[in-house]
Amino acid sequence: MSFLFFPSALMLVLMTLIPLSIRRDWWIRALDFPSLQIATACIIWLLFWFTGTTNTEFFTNIPAIAVFCVLIYQCRLIYPYTELHAQEVDSYLPEIDGERLSLKILNSNVLMTNRDSSTLLHLIDQHQPDVFIALESDLWWEEQFEGLTDYPFTIKCPLDNLYGMHVYSRYPLTNTAINYEVEEDKPSMNARIELDSKTFVDLYVMHPAPPSPSENAESTERDVELLKLAERVAGCKDRVIIAGDLNDVAWS
Repeated sequence: MSFLFFPSALMLVLMTLIPLSIRRDWWIRALDFPSLQIATACIIWLLFWFTGTTNTEFFTNIPAIAVFCVLIYQCRLIYPYTELHAQEVDSYLPEIDGERLSLKILNSNVLMTNRDSSTLLHLIDQHQPDVFIALESDLWWEEQFEGLTDYPFTIKCPLDNLYGMHVYSRYPLTNTAINYEVEEDKPSMNARIELDSKTFVDLYVMHPAPPSPSENAESTERDVELLKLAERVAGCKDRVIIAGDLNDVAWS
């Protein structure tokens, strides 16, 4: 068993170091995703190491030190997305905020090939969102949403390539647009939600393609689309919500 310690430690180190490269190749950028899995593997590795190794010489413990450093680094990446980190956006508390307007959004990547619509429709009925967003929705899914009569304001873009999207809203939607910012078959949406005559929220819905051998050979298209939106909303004084499936990291 001990002969596996060194190559597995090297693999964990390489999986952490390689994504530090600025290269956009899919196999490099794909390693941005499994931070939780790498951290878990490090914990398991360290448990086996300390329970199965009796040699205390510094040289033989270098792999353990390296794996421990990898664990700390990966935990630092995950930490801002956990409950332990301070929230960056204030929570809405009706009992404190009184009559202040709220906006509840349900965002779902339906998985286009999934044909179990009842579970999602139950969630919509249960949570009663003001705005419902569907990603990877094709014409079949659009037909399943026809019963959402409480949502008279819609933006629809059914596609059969895993990048369709739909928006359903109780509130009026103005300035609606379907855009193809980077790739001609990957849409994004934007609209202004009118909560009342004086209160507006600008909504942006995105689903850029991830770097993968079946999608894009590099992360360039995804990165460019995210950066273009970041530039668009930078310094914006209005209320802005960005929703969708950003394909940035799997654990965010």
